[in-house]
Amino acid sequence: MASEYVFTPPAPVSLPVVGQAARFPVHRIYCVGRNYEEHAKEMGFTGREPPFFFMKPADAVVVVDAGETGTMAYPTLTKNLHHEIELVAAIGTGGKNIKAADAMKHIFGYAVGLDMTRRDLQGEMKKQGRPWDIGKSFEQSAPIGPIVPAAQAGDIEHAEISLQVNGKDRQRSHVSKLIWNMAETIEHLSAAWELQPGDLIFTGTPEGVAAVVAGDTLVGQVAGLPTLTVKVV
Repeated sequence: MASEYVFTPPAPVSLPVVGQAARFPVHRIYCVGRNYEEHAKEMGFTGREPPFFFMKPADAVVVVDAGETGTMAYPTLTKNLHHEIELVAAIGTGGKNIKAADAMKHIFGYAVGLDMTRRDLQGEMKKQGRPWDIGKSFEQSAPIGPIVPAAQAGDIEHAEISLQVNGKDRQRSHVSKLIWNMAETIEHLSAAWELQPGDLIFTGTPEGVAAVVAGDTLVGQVAGLPTLTVKVV
């Protein structure tokens, strides 16, 4: 007998995969905080502190197909919405206590993502020693482009990463400048959580984070991956 629900459950969140008809179903979204040295400095920190993580719900995803301009609504309660451009690693093979030496084979592919942040609300929570969820984990806070399978993504660990707002540079760096690289990040993450196929890891943002307003168009790039274009409405 088929299961019955008290209301119709939402459709699974999924992302397109370049060159494939099948889509990538999203399980969890993990985000690494302050994972580029210059960004850590602009947020008031220095050095190679142990990695730390926060999460977003799967329905924070805004799916943006290649060549399209996605839209995200300017969220409520904030007057300081910040962009954070990030390389996203998509997990294809799960596991726990994964060693860094084995970690890269757990990655299905890569995408360009934005960790949109209500910075004023996040800052207030920091002052009070409270969780950041209201600053990070709201609806439409994770626009993301199509996934490129790892074998087709080129030298992703040395790729340039950048963001333009209304045609002007805001963020520009290289993935090689990650404090904790993707393999090390997976080792740390999988010690705390059992990673599952469908997990996304937002690997951190470089320096240059700043505010956007309704009407702004954001263009994010990681060399070798489809460009992510999002308009704030």
